[in-house]
Amino acid sequence: MAVFRPDDQRLETAVELLESLGATPVADPMLAVEPAGSTPRLDADAVVFTSTTGVDLVADAGWTPGDATVCAIGETTADALRDAGFDVDVVPETYTSAGLVEALAGEVEGARVELARSDHGSAVLVDGLFDAGAYVHETVLYRLVRPDDAGDSIELAAAGDLDAALFTSSLTVEHFLEAATERGVREAAIDGLNEAVIGAIGPPTERTAESNGIGVDVVPETADFDRLSRATLARLRSK
Repeated sequence: MAVFRPDDQRLETAVELLESLGATPVADPMLAVEPAGSTPRLDADAVVFTSTTGVDLVADAGWTPGDATVCAIGETTADALRDAGFDVDVVPETYTSAGLVEALAGEVEGARVELARSDHGSAVLVDGLFDAGAYVHETVLYRLVRPDDAGDSIELAAAGDLDAALFTSSLTVEHFLEAATERGVREAAIDGLNEAVIGAIGPPTERTAESNGIGVDVVPETADFDRLSRATLARLRSK
């Protein structure tokens, strides 16, 4: 079962989880984090965080939200904020950019809203908050790049030897396909994925995969890696 999380504690935790569930993980990081050395502006009325990585970076930099409303895209990010000592004011019922826009839409007219996230953030947040009347500013906290040595799972997929794959963002899909193209096995890798059980952590990741010809079998109700792993493994074992 291929797992594409960044090569840090998240990958270690993912591998440990899959092993505990009786799966054989193929650790193939498709993302690496490059900090941008920036912090969110200090005059915002609300600050939005979309990942635990962003939270960790601002906490390490000593940034604090002051009187700003602190918003998290989901409970995992909210937990990271709380662990860093921040109060969390808004977590949407649906853990997506669209869900966060819906949660804030009636509260941000005329407000300064700061988006603190990666360089690959969805336009849904910017456009949705702007349409809700907010003054939106974005601070790139980190860049997401593809590691040079990524690709062990690609060779397995192309050979038809991969049983399952867990895509945890649209960018993991895109980086997988970029690496497969560079190796000259894009179509074979896609064919191999379509013989495997494919899990996507949420609808945006599912759409990216399917728009590139990769059929998705599992999307958990909540965007959570544990639930994604368990549901994908259950589907694999039911085949």
